[in-house]
Amino acid sequence: MFAFLGAMTAEAKVQLPQMFQNGMVLQRGKPIPVWGQADAGERVSVTFRKKVYETTADDSGRWQIMLPQQKAGGPYTLTVNDRTIEDCLVGDVWLCSGQSNIDVTIERVYPQYGKLIDDYQNPQIRMFRVQTDYDTHGPKHDVKPTPINWKPVTKDNAWLFSAVGYFLGREMFEKTGVPQGVIVNSLGGTPIQAWLSADTLQQHFPGEYHRTQFYQDDEMVRAMQRAGMLAQNRWQAIMNETDPGFIEHYDALGFDDSQWEVKKVFSMQANGRPQSVNLTNDFRYQGSFWARQYVEIDAAHAGQSCRLLVGTLYDADQTYVNGQQVGSTGYQYPPRRYTIPAGLLVKGRNALTVRFVTKGGAPHFIPEKPYMLIFDDGTEVPLSDQWRVHEGVKMQPCPGIDAGGQNLPTVLYNAMLYPLAPYALQGVVWYQGESNTGGDARNYETWLTELVTGWRQLWKQPELPFVIVQLANFMEPSDKPQDTGWSTVREAQRQVAAKLNNVELVCAIDLGEAVDIHPLRKREVAQRIALGFEHTLWNKKTLLSPQVIKAEADGRQVVLTLDQPLRTDGSLYEFEVASADGRFHNVEATAKGDRIIIQSPFENPQRVRYAWKNNPVRANAYGKTGLPMSPFTYSVSVPNR
Repeated sequence: MFAFLGAMTAEAKVQLPQMFQNGMVLQRGKPIPVWGQADAGERVSVTFRKKVYETTADDSGRWQIMLPQQKAGGPYTLTVNDRTIEDCLVGDVWLCSGQSNIDVTIERVYPQYGKLIDDYQNPQIRMFRVQTDYDTHGPKHDVKPTPINWKPVTKDNAWLFSAVGYFLGREMFEKTGVPQGVIVNSLGGTPIQAWLSADTLQQHFPGEYHRTQFYQDDEMVRAMQRAGMLAQNRWQAIMNETDPGFIEHYDALGFDDSQWEVKKVFSMQANGRPQSVNLTNDFRYQGSFWARQYVEIDAAHAGQSCRLLVGTLYDADQTYVNGQQVGSTGYQYPPRRYTIPAGLLVKGRNALTVRFVTKGGAPHFIPEKPYMLIFDDGTEVPLSDQWRVHEGVKMQPCPGIDAGGQNLPTVLYNAMLYPLAPYALQGVVWYQGESNTGGDARNYETWLTELVTGWRQLWKQPELPFVIVQLANFMEPSDKPQDTGWSTVREAQRQVAAKLNNVELVCAIDLGEAVDIHPLRKREVAQRIALGFEHTLWNKKTLLSPQVIKAEADGRQVVLTLDQPLRTDGSLYEFEVASADGRFHNVEATAKGDRIIIQSPFENPQRVRYAWKNNPVRANAYGKTGLPMSPFTYSVSVPNR
């Protein structure tokens, strides 16, 4: 199947994909497709490494030439008729796809790995970011132009690039010593259905595809989008016009907030677990809400600029210091890192004011995040966890107008995935699932199976390696057994990796954060992805996470046999067994070499499961290489006596 692409210039007859640009990385050890569009019957000549390859465009103007497989090296020049592409490398090319945890940028994780990022640059690693696009009508001919188009790795170039993709390129370069190309093709908040082909959905889930068909009337969609935008703008305008905080200047240093309620937030509960403390008791609050505190600044730092860290909060915010706005963010996830300009801070008391805007759900600060001022000399001034809070204006819900969009089935496959084929790849990373943890989690195994097989068919590589990143731990921990969509999706990811060839699972159950759906430890995720590819492509002896190969019950004891010894012997946690009524119960478990011995409260339990919770914080089964054992559920057999 051809995926030809859009025009480069009005006068050019031979057109090439957006992927074919200076600095590109071509896949070693495989035939390399070069393709595009020309006038029907036009001769196309490709020159690479002093050899010439020719073809003729077909009646529709499509053409493709397969370069023979190459060894790693470069830089080389690739010439197609009158177009020359410079600085081409031959090495390994990885496609990283999914939703927002692939999107999380180097800028976001920089505080976690600052010196590691500051001190590194490598022209042998190139980055390509597919620009956001979607289409309800069918596959497109090309992806949109992008500002990150085969840029070499430097701190500046990588600043807004995927942290997982960046660290994966570094890891694979260290393992192989050959050039690396990392293509990131992801979009936050998107369900897996958006990345599946129409044929797949029509065959297995026709109702899903019909949702997209409804939005194929472009005139209707444009009208709905305009109406939705006008409604949002009107809602915002009414709120701003009537907010007493703007009228009475709640942000001013001299404002009298002595009658406001005082609340302790971003703190720890008595049981030691993080808890987001709502600023209002109305969990359905919509509108604006204000919070203030005072920060004491000494004479040495008065007037200096500094960084203000206001953690993470729900939902949008506008943040002020002494009456001047120093930053704003339009949605809940990004960390608030704002710059207080020189001359604004005064000696003594300074007013810090945060205006929250929520459209559903109580405004609150997120615990376990940094709340402080940081000056250039390294001095840190922590914020208090005591805030004075007051309602701004409480609004009625904004009228919702669903105009379709990027979350519809097939639309990202059409616009962001299909046009990339058949660009030669070494492997694919799939890091997605959070958006499918609701009521449709039970379908995830089918969808993920079809995604892997469908993408392999599109690339005509039936054994194309995939590494699936399993959902990390998230949300409030629980001591009791849970049945949630997060565990269902994790098990689906594990099952797909177990049943399909050349598919590996990366367990991240210990890399999450209770209070953040976007955990920061992306380097560790990338290191585990790299191990998955190493195992699949080059060394089957590379040990990955421990796996259960047998589960047997003998009376009140269940023995799990693993494919490797655990790191240490001793007590294990987060294990459960099912009673005859299907309900699960916490049990004691002990590690001994490559076995796990579970003590059941009843005879011959039928099922056992591990880490089957949103956030199984006590899970401590690790293989001898230090990789965690994946959450799982297994049937238990009873040996013949």
